[in-house]
Amino acid sequence: MKQLKIGVAGAGPAGLAVALFLSRAGHSVEILERFDTPAPVGSGLLMQPTGLTVLAALGLSDTIHRLGNRIDRLHGADAVSGRTVLDVRYDAGSGGRYGLAVQRAALFNTLHDAVIADGLPIRTGVMLASAEMLRERTVLKDADGAEIGDYDLVIDATGARSALVATSTAAPSVRDLTYGAFWATLDGAGAVYDRNALSQRYDKAKVMIGLLPAGRAMPEDKEQVAFFWSLKVADVEAVKTAGLDRWKSVIRGYWPDCLPFLDQIEDWDQLTLARYAHRTARPPFAGRLVFIGDSAHSTSPQLGQGANMALLDAAVLSHALATSSDIPSALSAYAAARRNHVRLFQFLSLAFTPFYQSDSRAIAWVRDRVVSTIARVPPMPGLLASIVAGTLIDPFKGTGLQECDWRPSIFQAA
Repeated sequence: MKQLKIGVAGAGPAGLAVALFLSRAGHSVEILERFDTPAPVGSGLLMQPTGLTVLAALGLSDTIHRLGNRIDRLHGADAVSGRTVLDVRYDAGSGGRYGLAVQRAALFNTLHDAVIADGLPIRTGVMLASAEMLRERTVLKDADGAEIGDYDLVIDATGARSALVATSTAAPSVRDLTYGAFWATLDGAGAVYDRNALSQRYDKAKVMIGLLPAGRAMPEDKEQVAFFWSLKVADVEAVKTAGLDRWKSVIRGYWPDCLPFLDQIEDWDQLTLARYAHRTARPPFAGRLVFIGDSAHSTSPQLGQGANMALLDAAVLSHALATSSDIPSALSAYAAARRNHVRLFQFLSLAFTPFYQSDSRAIAWVRDRVVSTIARVPPMPGLLASIVAGTLIDPFKGTGLQECDWRPSIFQAA
């Protein structure tokens, strides 16, 4: 395919990654970002072997590993009885896989620094409202209808609240999820926690508290822990009205080891409220406007696949453009390559959600008494490990990539 002029809307992980791939493939790429200064949003996340393989293809594996923290298992216990109800270990599967917990700032900085090093242009303070197709061009416009730029192809990586996908012919229906979560990134010094696990405590399915040791944002920083508390979005104001001390006392009652983290929270502004929605753009393109990451698909965070799916989208789209004769063929190839993997993990994420975020006492009982027992019986441990790793079905179809060999990793557990 000839060199294309490509506009990438959004300077999050998906947008930065696809810009790097396409610029290095010889295309003219411009990134458009609505904030005056690009910056990460959120606390910690779990990089899976899928996302780590994409970062390795961009030459960023060493950088992200220096900032991240190796995770070997996901462990959850009943907050009242202490009984283990979730124990998923990566080593139950093959290949020496593991997760890497990172701060969102670390992932952003790693990709953003690479974009700057490659000299890619970033236009900031650009508020995009719509995309208009004119013959074989895509024209981006702001809310006043003023032209922002025109391109051979526009890649929308602006996230779940994308105005571009909402005004396109591929606009998906949106199902806002009942539960969200408070997140905070806190100092782990002096606290008791499992450094190589995502640890959670539950009270039935109505309460979920989590600790994710998330490494550091910059090499010189101290290691930190992402703390989260699940709650209904509709209850947020009532929780705030009851007061910060009341909220802390509830958490302390469930999980006393959280006290060193709670002591660091002095104001509600230190907590970020994450809201979630289930939505899918089908197909993930409209004309010469294509959607990746949360612009294309989003769901519950139960399986921790969001950033990893976005990076896979970036790799698949880039490979499709490199191996197709024209843009329509490339976009069709991208949609076909991602279809099954996206649908499967959206289904699984949505199916798992009621077991950990719902008002159902019955579902929680099934989780604690039945599912937790079945999960220990072969081949279930290996199956659960592949679900968490994002590899239940081939995630690299259409990427042109092979999964990394994890076994000689410097992050092998001691």
